[in-house]
Amino acid sequence: MKFILKLTSILFASAMLIFSLPVQAAPETYTLDPNHTYVLWHISHFGFSNPSGKWMANGTLTLDQANPQNSKLDVIIQVDTLVTGIKELDEHLKGDLFFNAAKFPTATFVSDKITTTGKDTAQVQGMLTVHGVTKPVTLNVKLNKIDISPITNKKTAGFTATTSIKRSDFDITTLLPGVGDDVKIEIEAEGAKTN
Repeated sequence: MKFILKLTSILFASAMLIFSLPVQAAPETYTLDPNHTYVLWHISHFGFSNPSGKWMANGTLTLDQANPQNSKLDVIIQVDTLVTGIKELDEHLKGDLFFNAAKFPTATFVSDKITTTGKDTAQVQGMLTVHGVTKPVTLNVKLNKIDISPITNKKTAGFTATTSIKRSDFDITTLLPGVGDDVKIEIEAEGAKTN
């Protein structure tokens, strides 16, 4: 009887130990909210000012919090939604001389490497395709928050990212060098968990 009680105690203690060990969270998939995910760009206008434009975006994020390097980002940028606040300029930029949105209505970014740089920061490397040209780009990303959204009641992840590119790398060369080649990019993204 004492043996059985001792064995039961050992089994119970072992079970408690197993259940108290940290659980490795499985990767989670988030769908980017096209109403809260956008790409904002700034470019020099003959050195006088740095006007900006905005594209909306959507896509998916597979987030592995336990192993961030295994995370994956796949984004579609809606080039034909370009907004600068000046309707005439929007149409000009969507035309053949710049983005040719009729032929290339979207751009894409697909990550291929993620390197953590801090508690809530990472460099996300991937391939950006704009205007039919694909080039490597690195995003400097900050995780803003992961929590339940009070609007959707879904687990939501929010990010801010920055990068810079040369538009000439993507065969967009109209009015160089007066209208700058260097394009500063800011990205805001929110995604709701779907798995």
